[in-house]
Amino acid sequence: MVRKTAILLILLVALSAGCGGGEPTRETGHADQWVSFDVGMARAEKDDKPVIIDFYTSWCRWCKVMDEKTFSDAEVAAYLTEHFVTIRLNAESRNERYTFKGKEYSPVELTRSFGVRGFPSLAYLDKEGGLITVVPGFVPKETFLPFLHYIQKECYKQQMSFEDFLKKQEECE
Repeated sequence: MVRKTAILLILLVALSAGCGGGEPTRETGHADQWVSFDVGMARAEKDDKPVIIDFYTSWCRWCKVMDEKTFSDAEVAAYLTEHFVTIRLNAESRNERYTFKGKEYSPVELTRSFGVRGFPSLAYLDKEGGLITVVPGFVPKETFLPFLHYIQKECYKQQMSFEDFLKKQEECE
């Protein structure tokens, strides 16, 4: 009986960890890196920094992979902390209310207003809170870091494509 109970307990723990059964912490390695929407938008205004909003769901496998492979990387975490305000938003939550551009939204409504249709999706906002772009799907560190440089250097304002930015060895001037 004890052996069956132990096996059942192990299976339950494995299933809940692997299938996204509960609300994830999504704080892999860097607990202070991610903040709520309202806190992040206020911080962005105060610190005059661009914003990244990580739209996720609790069941999203690729959201977890993004945490494990990209966001938990020390170089990525350090760059995000120095140059961006990072917001994490559960796209399926209906309990909170946030204000954005003078209008009140639930997380579900806010997700739709950004045009997010898949998870994970990362919305990039400029220092004034204007939407630059939304990038859906998993992004490996090798692509994510140069894209952060592209956004932080504001190369998009010069109508330079990300591909041209990479060809010019991450310079846009």
